[in-house]
Amino acid sequence: MTRKEKQLLIKDLYARVPYGVIVDYKENEFEAPHWKITAIYPDTFDGRIGYDKRVGAGYESGSRPFKIGEVKPYLRPMSSMTSDERFEYDELQHFYTHGLDFNVDEVDWLLSHHFDFRGLIEKGLALEAPDGMYKTV
Repeated sequence: MTRKEKQLLIKDLYARVPYGVIVDYKENEFEAPHWKITAIYPDTFDGRIGYDKRVGAGYESGSRPFKIGEVKPYLRPMSSMTSDERFEYDELQHFYTHGLDFNVDEVDWLLSHHFDFRGLIEKGLALEAPDGMYKTV
């Protein structure tokens, strides 16, 4: 993984923490790979992550060291947007096209719906989320 790819991935992960992004991160071969990131404690590319992970019928919370190359978020491709989501997204785009080049609400919406608008899946930095991993409203 290049330095530029690491920077892109860590920037994306930081932005997704408030939205309950689920990542693939295995401590050993017998563990379920789905961890919900609840915090990232800064360092350059290595640091600690706060997490909730499924353990049996419940969840375990904690924090642990990680290296950025060990964590891959599950994201939804833009092509998986439902018709209701497309309408909502188009409304946001239409609202902000009158003189503004950047729309933070649009970016927040994409993050909160776990869409891969940076092309991380294509770059091999993220995994495609299985249907139903994230609830769509």
